[in-house]
Amino acid sequence: MVRAVTVTPRGITKTSPVSPEMKDVVGESVIPRTQALKRIWAYIKEHDLQDPQDKKVIICDEKLKKIFEGKDRDGFLEIAKLIGPHFL
Repeated sequence: MVRAVTVTPRGITKTSPVSPEMKDVVGESVIPRTQALKRIWAYIKEHDLQDPQDKKVIICDEKLKKIFEGKDRDGFLEIAKLIGPHFL
């Protein structure tokens, strides 16, 4: 007999409420960090917000500026750090 084990999500896989600014980008008010990062990348690609000369640089539109500390541009490695304060 095989028993199903229920695993409670923790850390970056745990669902958390987000700020209204983050919701504008990711489309949900409660989301795990892993999914938020995926949706932010999807948003960046959908709106063609990568610098054509250096794909590691994000060009922030008004929605991204609200979650990226008002910056016009930022490196993709900074995203995880910048979205932290938007998880409530």
